[in-house]
Amino acid sequence: MLDLLIHNAALPDGRQNMSVAVQAGRIVEVSEGLMAPAAEVVDAGGLLLSTPFVDAHFHMDATLSLGLPRLNQSGTLLEGIALWGELKPHLTFDALVDRALAYCDWAVANGLLAIRSHVDTSDPSMLAVEALLAVKKKVAPYIDLQLVAFPQDGVLRSKGGVDNLKKALSLGVDVVGGIPHFERTMADGAASVKLLCELAAEQGKLVDMHCDESDDPLSRHVETLAYEANRLGLHGRVTGSHLTSMHSMDNYYVSKLLPLMAEAQLSVVSNPLINITLQGRHDTYPKRRGMTRVPEIMAAGMTVAFGQDCCMDPWYSMGSGDMLEVASMGLHVAQMTSQSAMQQCFDAVTKNPARILHLQGYGLEAGCNANLVLLQAQNPVEALRLKATRLKVWRRGVLVAQTPPRTAALSLAGRPPQTSFLHTK
Repeated sequence: MLDLLIHNAALPDGRQNMSVAVQAGRIVEVSEGLMAPAAEVVDAGGLLLSTPFVDAHFHMDATLSLGLPRLNQSGTLLEGIALWGELKPHLTFDALVDRALAYCDWAVANGLLAIRSHVDTSDPSMLAVEALLAVKKKVAPYIDLQLVAFPQDGVLRSKGGVDNLKKALSLGVDVVGGIPHFERTMADGAASVKLLCELAAEQGKLVDMHCDESDDPLSRHVETLAYEANRLGLHGRVTGSHLTSMHSMDNYYVSKLLPLMAEAQLSVVSNPLINITLQGRHDTYPKRRGMTRVPEIMAAGMTVAFGQDCCMDPWYSMGSGDMLEVASMGLHVAQMTSQSAMQQCFDAVTKNPARILHLQGYGLEAGCNANLVLLQAQNPVEALRLKATRLKVWRRGVLVAQTPPRTAALSLAGRPPQTSFLHTK
């Protein structure tokens, strides 16, 4: 007997009336119209059954700290960094853990079961690192949490930055991070990229670099990042996050840059909610909205994901861990409104970030982990349109969250008594 059988489901690739059979936490069969004995049988009712959402870029050490010790009045990246610096001396282990766990509760409820979080390594006490390592262990039964050693104050700019980052890696942090555009000079930024990529190559680590998070078209550290990935043989193991300067770069330069990035098999994470609110703050009109060139990067063959980045912290006062909101904003800002482009936006919060995180067992095929989300939508485009309710969320075949369907009662003469906002032809 199966542990779980979900039948009459629509899948993200367009297949209908599909059944997914689960045994011992893994998918054992995906086929049309399968009926078999199971301890639990769920009728999806023709709704969308998806792999879980994945966030390839987040800052869990800062999450839910909004207003501590004050609010970001300018809305700029640099004030946010300064505000975080003011908060750090007042952080405690317990508060860091409590806020992170509260966010993880939101994540599970939203079907978000894998997160890559950057954690600040600039503090030699390693307080934030140790707190998030504890959170990683605590949430392991229900969230895959991957940590990036992130030198928020600059790995060369801050005293002991390199040693602190190495210490974080020795404690168990998974990925090498950096912030070259925040180093004192462009030359130092390039030197930091070289140093950090060499460190990752030596230790067999992945790389995820905050890169060119700026309106400056001459901030071009992604070029160095791609070059170092090629030089060191880190193909497919390096991610450039943000890349907002690309929205202001000269088109001729970009025509040379994209092939270099593609040759390095660079992955890219854009953070639409944050990029469009932090960037362009010095503009009058027209105002730039600093999201990188997502459609063009995708067309060049690179893996692109959308990230949440921030949630109620010094940089962003909104957010709820809803990756459909993130993808919807990316869709609008990038004008990715064709049916195929909207499908790409759904992929950018599911299978693309899973590939960037090198997640094992992710997918909707036999042998994959039975991590699944049943959405109140009939297809990925409708899920984006509605920010669809996550009706059920399973982790390794075990139900970990469920939400009642969204409906509205109506009192209209001659009309149905309720609506669920689904579009039926």
